Amino acid sequence: MRAGGLSNGGNRANFTASAKSVFRTLYASGPATRPQIGAALGLSRPTLSSSMAELDRVGYVEKIGEVQGAVGRKASMYRLGTGAGHIIAVDAGSTHVRLRVSTIDRRLLHSRIYRLPSNQRHLSSEISQAVAEEVDAVRAITEPGWGPLRAVGIALPSRVVDKDGDTVSTRQDYIFAHFTPRPGIPLILENNVNCAAFAEHSHGVAKGRADFVYIQIGLKIGMGIVLRNQLVRGRNGGAGEVSHLSFPWGPGLRPENAALETYVGSEAFLERVRQAWPPEAGAPPIDPAQLLALAEAGHPVAVEHVRHHAEDIGAIVSSAVSIVDPGFVVLGGGIGNNPLILPYVRDVVDRLSYPTQIETSVLGPDATVLGIELLTAEHACALLIEDLEV
Repeated sequence: MRAGGLSNGGNRANFTASAKSVFRTLYASGPATRPQIGAALGLSRPTLSSSMAELDRVGYVEKIGEVQGAVGRKASMYRLGTGAGHIIAVDAGSTHVRLRVSTIDRRLLHSRIYRLPSNQRHLSSEISQAVAEEVDAVRAITEPGWGPLRAVGIALPSRVVDKDGDTVSTRQDYIFAHFTPRPGIPLILENNVNCAAFAEHSHGVAKGRADFVYIQIGLKIGMGIVLRNQLVRGRNGGAGEVSHLSFPWGPGLRPENAALETYVGSEAFLERVRQAWPPEAGAPPIDPAQLLALAEAGHPVAVEHVRHHAEDIGAIVSSAVSIVDPGFVVLGGGIGNNPLILPYVRDVVDRLSYPTQIETSVLGPDATVLGIELLTAEHACALLIEDLEV
């Protein structure tokens, strides 16, 4: 799964094929001993020693300790070194900006979460400003032990196309209203829901699934599609844009652009709840989180509103299943991730569509930033060992 928008750069070195294999093994699997690496790759001792020396000369591997072997001998443990550097991953969300700094092999070095002053339905200069400030804050505390910055990845609440696509219609360039990429550092841009799907596929509830969809329900709605282990983006970067399903339908009604997202999104949902909330039920909830908490506590009015909304979500999921037939659906987002929603969604899908396993995300609000971290790390790794054509 490759990111949708890329700018290239970074330092690269020439390595033998065996050294590249060793680097990728440590990147993918984490710390290992020389015998473990040699066995995994089928390398002889001289070839493995030569490969480790190649990587060690530029600081791409480092010894981190020793472990006791089965026959009493100790074996040195290695991982990717400081010379391999670090990456910055950013979830430029509609409500929060989440940032992670990690090594190439995804060891967390630093993290930040910033709550936007107001919800942003679309990628905006406010989001760009927050991203710029958060990235600058990280640059100010960068430690020598992190090594060089190898790549920056940003997950955007918009469609994303490559530099030759129609970036005006996607609005993706709004990210540059205040944020300025560093020259020579690769920048990876990807849709936020696609990133969450990527994270679920790597180490979430969809791990090991060749086919599934991730559906986000929160302030906005969206879907990431994975078929045959490949993320589906579509010609215009719009695959999975369920917000553009025609809505409403009925006599005398005409579908409007993105009307479904407006109706199902958390702001409109809460407004309907507040308008219909009876005085005898107490004060209406101030936000979706409070409504869900009331429903979880058994408040009858809250339970009824959550049930109705979950059935609306079930209708969206049924539409997606009818088109893609993935066999497995992951629900995420501020509302979709709540377990109260799940049984109602399952009931609607069972009634309207094909047999489908539906689960809630185990990654929660971190799904998107973990996904863009994975994509950014993969890009940086490939550049470092010349596996990527640029």
